[in-house]
Amino acid sequence: MRWIRVAVAAVVLLLVPAAARAERYALIVSGASGGPEYADRYARWVAEMTSVLVDRLKFDPAHITVLGETAAEATSASSVNVRSALSSIGKRLTPDDLLFVVLIGHGTSDGVDAKFNLVGPDLESAEWLELLAELPGQLVLVNTTAGSFPFIERLTGDRRIIITATDSLAQRFDTVFPGYFIAAFQDEQADIDKNGRISIWEAFAWANGAVRRHFQQRGQLATERALLDDNGDGVGRDGVGAGDDGSVASRTYLDEPLAGAAPTDEVLVHLLQKRAALEAEVEELRIRRTFMPPDEYLKEFERLMIELARVARGIRGRIKS
Repeated sequence: MRWIRVAVAAVVLLLVPAAARAERYALIVSGASGGPEYADRYARWVAEMTSVLVDRLKFDPAHITVLGETAAEATSASSVNVRSALSSIGKRLTPDDLLFVVLIGHGTSDGVDAKFNLVGPDLESAEWLELLAELPGQLVLVNTTAGSFPFIERLTGDRRIIITATDSLAQRFDTVFPGYFIAAFQDEQADIDKNGRISIWEAFAWANGAVRRHFQQRGQLATERALLDDNGDGVGRDGVGAGDDGSVASRTYLDEPLAGAAPTDEVLVHLLQKRAALEAEVEELRIRRTFMPPDEYLKEFERLMIELARVARGIRGRIKS
């Protein structure tokens, strides 16, 4: 009788509809490159992003759609294929599923709307909004282009995490953010709360810090600053500044299980974000040291160390509890 019950249970499990299990889908679009240098870079990022999704985050390869600058009409990053891909994914998505969209390439903005440069006619952010409006499930969209800023305000909404590589219309140079964002999912240092998983917020914050150091190490002024919006207000925040965004992204993961293993409570999320902000301030202070009076530098350094100690104590208290 025991073996009969086991067999019956196994049959029941096999008969459970696939829709009952949360699924993950991804759309990676690499638009018009504008030249061999960019084409090689974008192709490398697309390959790395795809590898991360399949090898590390265990996406079903059949759930990943890649469109790029290619002679193959079926996989070309054209507006027709983007519309078709989203329509196809939308037919499979359920409210419990997650869709991860990554845009790699060039972007432009006229101050009112923004475009992601495709092969052929482009799609404006208003058109992206229309394409994504009726899709069920949770959306994580990362626009890594220089003209991405308006996507925050245009695409914000319930159950949406929108990331842009820039925070203003003035930032028009080609971005380095995508390379660091992809690398974040492969670096243990990005796991801020040390729970063995990297959330969307952790990947974003780690990439933001890496971009900042990228320019500091080269003695250059930063020409990009990424933003994340996950509360639907269309404002967004960066990885170290104050803001209300980040709570949802801190509990959103691209690996399985989609739901569960929530790593932190609201207080711990805030403390971890505060620590990251203070550490960034320490980095900037050390760079400015040469141009500061010694007393002023020591006073500011002491303030930051005291605040870091307080935050560290608070983090330890939350983890122990």
